[in-house]
Order: sequence, then C-alpha cells, then structure tokens
Amino acid sequence: MPFTCITTTPNQMEGIPCLRNLRIPVATIVGMVADGMTAAEILGAYPDLEPEDIQEALRYTAESVRERESPRRTA
Repeated sequence: MPFTCITTTPNQMEGIPCLRNLRIPVATIVGMVADGMTAAEILGAYPDLEPEDIQEALRYTAESVRERESPRRTA
C-alpha cells in the first residue's frame, strides 16, 4: 500500500514521519485522534492539512504496528 502523504526526510524533523513535508508529525495527528478530536478540529488546528492526510496518518500507523511483534500481556 503506497503512502503518498507520508514523508521522511533525514534533514527535517530528524527524519520522523511527517505529512507532506509540512513538519507535522504523523504521531501528532494520531495523538489528536486518540484524544478524541474530530477531523474538523484537527483541520482547524492545521489548516494546511487535507482530510486524506488524517486518514493516511492512521493507515500508516496501523501498518507500522502491524509489522512489529508486540509483547503480549499474560494474566
């Protein structure tokens, strides 16, 4: 699955994944969603973003987690 909105540039933001070279980290947007912000609120806070950027940030994060083995909690 190609990610067209996600950019990583070594000389920008220490190479962390951002949205369209805007210096807006994917983690920031995903955190806002996790905190309960709506897409409209996020777009209001970051007017340079498009709704597709938010969706791609979520897909990118899901794919990043899927590729790693996570520790399982035992009861």
